[in-house]
Amino acid sequence: MAATDFKDYYAILGVSKSASVDEIKRAFRKLARQHHPDVNPGDKSAEAKFKEISEAYEVLSDPEKRKKYDQFGQYWQQASRGGYAGSTADVGGFDFSAYGSFDEFINELLGRFSTGGFSTGGFSTSGFSTGGPTGGRSYGYRTYAGGAPGGFGTSGFGVGNGTASAPSTDQEAQITLSLSEAFKGTRKRLRIGNEEVDVRIPPGAKPGSKIRLRGKGPLNPYSQRRGDVYLIVETLPHHVFSFEGDNLVCQVPITPDEAVLGGKIEVPTPDGPVTMNLPAGVRSGQSLRLRGKGWPKPKGGRGDQLIRVVITPPKAPSSQERQLYEQIRTQRSENPRQALQSVRL
Repeated sequence: MAATDFKDYYAILGVSKSASVDEIKRAFRKLARQHHPDVNPGDKSAEAKFKEISEAYEVLSDPEKRKKYDQFGQYWQQASRGGYAGSTADVGGFDFSAYGSFDEFINELLGRFSTGGFSTGGFSTSGFSTGGPTGGRSYGYRTYAGGAPGGFGTSGFGVGNGTASAPSTDQEAQITLSLSEAFKGTRKRLRIGNEEVDVRIPPGAKPGSKIRLRGKGPLNPYSQRRGDVYLIVETLPHHVFSFEGDNLVCQVPITPDEAVLGGKIEVPTPDGPVTMNLPAGVRSGQSLRLRGKGWPKPKGGRGDQLIRVVITPPKAPSSQERQLYEQIRTQRSENPRQALQSVRL
């Protein structure tokens, strides 16, 4: 395997190999804000960088994927030095020598297969690739076949009196969308086997939701009908918006004087900035609701968007600002820690 095949995801995110999940998340968000396509419209290099850091985050933020990635890196370093020459490379019980390149390994790790299927452990895995406005991406899917102990039924597991039922040819696949694609809806061109299929992703596809492609799976030898393919939606992390249940959430910094006095502030929404009323005396971490500004609902309309305010003091206050804050401190009438003074164990 060529040394140039391997991508150092830690270096891409600018974190150490011992970085915690929170450190990885903070590094991703910082880079995502810098390279996000919405911030750099038409900049192909920024788009490529954003995809690269998104892929790095997708791997390193998942403990199992990160463990395999670290093991693969260990194999690659030893293989590059000839440590596995003429032998089977087995690192931590996983044979990495079966991969011809880093891309083959990472595609399988993320469930992205672009070539014909293979069988393992009672199920077969095949692949399809997509094309679209944001470029091609490959995805993997699996179908459960009969013959494993206990049999596989429609959902992949045998039921009833232990008799194996007819194997299902339904398949599941993961498809990864940007948050913009999921919000607005998009069209993707998929290659399933030797067939190309145009798929419409409806507006408001949420992580974990399924899109059914009827009759696009393999032929069922018992019924002589083709099964279905279910696309399971995943969304790339966004540098501003995230999900909390059915609500869309974004964090908005406010100044101490805004927290005390309230007023009108501009906040981001999926449709662009809007002005909202900030109540006087708002607390840091408090959520304010923008009704009908959130995620599209399956039957029409929009959910709510939550604005989570964070009081952010100035990092470098001017001398005049500092004097005013000192005056406030000397004239402050409330002690927010009053109730804590009597606490004992």
